[in-house]
Amino acid sequence: MRRPRRSPSPTTAESVGSAVDLTATVGSLTFSAPTLTAAGTAGHGAELAAYFDLSAIGAVVVKSLAIFACDGNPPVRVHQTTGGMINSVGLQGPGVALARRGAACVGRC
Repeated sequence: MRRPRRSPSPTTAESVGSAVDLTATVGSLTFSAPTLTAAGTAGHGAELAAYFDLSAIGAVVVKSLAIFACDGNPPVRVHQTTGGMINSVGLQGPGVALARRGAACVGRC
């Protein structure tokens, strides 16, 4: 017996219609959608931009953001030892001024 075909489920607020309000408020912050990345899993956002429209989520939560732009430490950044590993990645990032303008950190971060 064949199952009836279902229409695809909507995947964005636009496909649902304007009646759906996805805004979410946490403390004094209001986000356009209730979805935020886990801290540090998305770099500074540019890494995810190739996969989906970043404006579809509420925010990209960065691991760290320094006042100044920083390239991080030069290679070799990770070294395996008999007891585990040594990591000296450094906190690379675009700096606050670039991040506030909403510029993606492409190429160097």
